[in-house]
Amino acid sequence: MIRTFGRRALPVVAAVFVAGCLVQVFLAGLGVFDDPERFVTHAGFGYLLGYFTLAMLVLALLAREPRRIVGLTILVLAQFALQSVFVAVRVEYPAIAALHPVNGFLILAVGFVIARQSWAVRHDPAPADAVAVEPVTAATTGAG
Repeated sequence: MIRTFGRRALPVVAAVFVAGCLVQVFLAGLGVFDDPERFVTHAGFGYLLGYFTLAMLVLALLAREPRRIVGLTILVLAQFALQSVFVAVRVEYPAIAALHPVNGFLILAVGFVIARQSWAVRHDPAPADAVAVEPVTAATTGAG
């Protein structure tokens, strides 16, 4: 039951995350082209999106997703952590900080791949190493 919930929820959460990443690009654009104060909204919304990366990892583990999907959720979580590091070093290392938007687009791409791959496997049967439980019948118990 938990596995089924995870399998159904992960593609939805990943799709909402991708949509949120697109909103992030728009909010950054507002900060550049409208008012630099808009970057406060960009930063706050970014921290909110960070919770989605953690939720995707938890759902992938609960759903016992294939290793590639679990690995991608770990990757996007690590990429998201790097976003704050890039901003934090903007004064001392501006060339490193310039990786912030590049990493942001990579986060969007990985999020899209997670959504796509988790959607593709959402109805797959349990992994081969899972224990299969056979129903008890008169033939298997010897009664009859």
